Amino acid sequence: MFKQKIFIIGLPRTSTTSVCLATLNLGFKTAHTAYTHQSLEQAQVIADTPIFCDYQTFDTSYPNAKFIYLTREPMLWLPSIKQLLQRMYKNLQRTDGGFNPVLKRCYNSVFSPLTEENINQDEFLLQCYQRHFQSVKDYFSGREQDLLIIDVSQPNSYCALVEFLELKTNKSDTLGFEHINIGGKVTAWKKIKHPLKIEATLRGRVDKIN
Repeated sequence: MFKQKIFIIGLPRTSTTSVCLATLNLGFKTAHTAYTHQSLEQAQVIADTPIFCDYQTFDTSYPNAKFIYLTREPMLWLPSIKQLLQRMYKNLQRTDGGFNPVLKRCYNSVFSPLTEENINQDEFLLQCYQRHFQSVKDYFSGREQDLLIIDVSQPNSYCALVEFLELKTNKSDTLGFEHINIGGKVTAWKKIKHPLKIEATLRGRVDKIN
């Protein structure tokens, strides 16, 4: 089994939660978002914020780490991310509270300029997706062995993940990923009970981790 850090750097609504559930079941301590030094150190697999925004920093901080980029068919991703951003917009832009500052910074950076008008335009959101994907490919150019790119809807994606994590494949690997957070809901991770699950915060509190 791979021993170094594994960072899932796909954008929100690309099945990060499904992949995190898979890594839990494969035996990895996993955090879906990490907002404290403790969660960053305890988890071997970390996804979502701040990873999709700060992957270059984590690459420097954790030598020999591996990275997983999740893609999704644009026509499926666009309505899902649009719905998510519409729900989050007010709390992302509040100056008197709302979401924690790490989450705000990451979303406002990747979906810049994050305005109410922009998040309702497919063309803008697709540009953000393509820009992020291209930045990842450019950054890992010449280091392709450190980056796995998968679409979890593809039949070989689970086997590709298992092999990337240096695990032995078996017949059950052909079953693929369990699909959760369906219908725009993003609360599935909170409901998961697993001994290897790492909480993103410390009793609800966030560190200044960057």
